[in-house]
Amino acid sequence: MESSVTVSDHAIWFKHLPNRTLQNRLADLGPEAEITLEADGVTGRWRRMKRGVDGRLPDAIIPIGPMKVIWNDWFRNRRSAVIPLKIVTTADDYLSAQTVLFSEWASPEDDAAFNDL
Repeated sequence: MESSVTVSDHAIWFKHLPNRTLQNRLADLGPEAEITLEADGVTGRWRRMKRGVDGRLPDAIIPIGPMKVIWNDWFRNRRSAVIPLKIVTTADDYLSAQTVLFSEWASPEDDAAFNDL
């Protein structure tokens, strides 16, 4: 699901994304949920903003970790640039999503039995 975004803030606001499918996908994230995105060829982690003091959930994501350094540099030096943006599924993202499906396998007995496989 490819889209684009204009580098115009320290966050990416959903309403600024032209791709409605991507807007909806990001809006489905819970407070402080993380997602991996590729922005202008750079893959990094983003986090949904936490609820405000008024209890509302902002419709925005902020970069975290090394992506925060890169995005802030782009904000200073490439403001108003339109860059490609897409969701990337990493192995960690995939596996963490699957663990909910197989919670019955998450026991100390299973860990001991299948540890060496």
